[in-house]
Parts: sequence; C-alpha cells; structure tokens
Amino acid sequence: MSRIAKNPVSIPKGVDARLAGGVLSVKGPKGQLQYNLHPLVRMSLEGESATFEAMDGTTLSNAMSGTTRALVNNMVTGVSKGFEKKLTIVGVGYRAAVQGRNLNLSLGFSHPVVYSIPDGITVETPSQTEVVVRGADKQLVGQVAAEIRRYRSPEPYKGKGVRYSNEHVVRKEAKKK
Repeated sequence: MSRIAKNPVSIPKGVDARLAGGVLSVKGPKGQLQYNLHPLVRMSLEGESATFEAMDGTTLSNAMSGTTRALVNNMVTGVSKGFEKKLTIVGVGYRAAVQGRNLNLSLGFSHPVVYSIPDGITVETPSQTEVVVRGADKQLVGQVAAEIRRYRSPEPYKGKGVRYSNEHVVRKEAKKK
C-alpha cells in the first residue's frame, strides 16, 4: 500500500464531507468541491478523519490510493483555508488592474491583454505590479496563475515579464563587443 495513503486526512471543524455513490463532496467556509473517486480506491469517513486503501494489491491501485489521499487533503485544505499564488510584474509600463470579472494587463504589446477570471477564483491587484490569485481549488489556482504568467514569461536578459513572487530568474550576460 502507498505510504502516503496510510496517513488519514483529518477533517477540521466547519468542514462537511459527504461520500455518496463514489462522489466525495466537501463543503466549507471558502467554497464547495467535488471529486469522483477512482474505482480501485476504497475511502471511508469515520468521524473527524478519512482513510484510504487500495482495493487490490496492484501497482495502479496503490498509486491511486496515495493520489486520492493527496487530492482529498488538498480539497479539505482548500475549503477551510484556501490557496493563493502571488505574481509580480516587472518592466517599465507593465501593469495590471482588475475590472469586474476581467484582469486587464498592459505587458508591452500594442494592445491590452484581457483575461477573464473563471468562477471560483478571485484575483486582486494590491498594486499595479502585483497580482494575487485566490481560490479553494488548488489545481485551478495554479492553472490561472500559469495562464497569466504565460502571456509574458520573464526573459533572461532584463528579467522583464510576469513571474511568481518567489521565482528566481537566472539572468544572462549581455553580448560583449
């Protein structure tokens, strides 16, 4: 059995987890998430914890039991605390602003870039060069942050572009005469 799946997931107060027909739904103060369990994984909810085990001893069922445990743990954490990614915009004239459900980015192109924010995600701009992406779904938060970064990823000479706040951009030396 997977070593990760051996650890139970503790469900904190204020989070409601229900398992019905192979579908786990978790509801908390930050939102509600659903997950379809893999048929090779058996999950049981007992009071304040959820346990996972593989149906048979195959490699796939062992792997899926650990993966399912990690995904359910992320769901419980997301609906109770939430996830966030911070982006920093570096460059002269580069800026971001939120207007309704759209994120307007000026990234040095001849046109402004408009990114429509998906449901379940909130985007804030504390300053013109900072973007904070928040939500309950860890995968969706990471995907939105990656899509925003992809519009202008940091270039290696001056470091201009959109980067994660904890990202280190390796700079290249300029061409010499």
